[in-house]
Amino acid sequence: MRVHVLLFDAGTDSEGIHSLEIAGRTVVLLFENPDDAERYAGLLEAQDFPVPTVEALDREDVDLFCREAGYEARLIESGFVPSNDEERLFMAPPQSNRDVSNWKDDLVSNDAVSNDGVAEQQGVEPARQGLETEPESNPELDELRRRLEGLL
Repeated sequence: MRVHVLLFDAGTDSEGIHSLEIAGRTVVLLFENPDDAERYAGLLEAQDFPVPTVEALDREDVDLFCREAGYEARLIESGFVPSNDEERLFMAPPQSNRDVSNWKDDLVSNDAVSNDGVAEQQGVEPARQGLETEPESNPELDELRRRLEGLL
């Protein structure tokens, strides 16, 4: 089965795969539907995240990579509907990103990229702590976000 993943600098020495840091786990999203992967990539770009490339790969290869690296591979099936706060991160990126401004320059720094060259996106603080609390809300940003989401 082919799945679609988000790669940064695909085909280069600094290639990285998009992942989420959720409650101490590194989760790599495997999209069944390429349109879902493209939509997620667009949401990342809208957050000023580096622009990823959607790549179709064999699921077994990605699963093997994730197992060897200690990551969790999560298949996002076509028509996926989230049932909890954690799963909502699989449909829309968290509002807060890990600083990746130097991930290409410093592949050994855990602040930007894991040792396997995986660019990580860090969820908001509640995601790292099991979604125990809600992030602070800004009414102006919330309204702008609703208007932007309406365009999708």
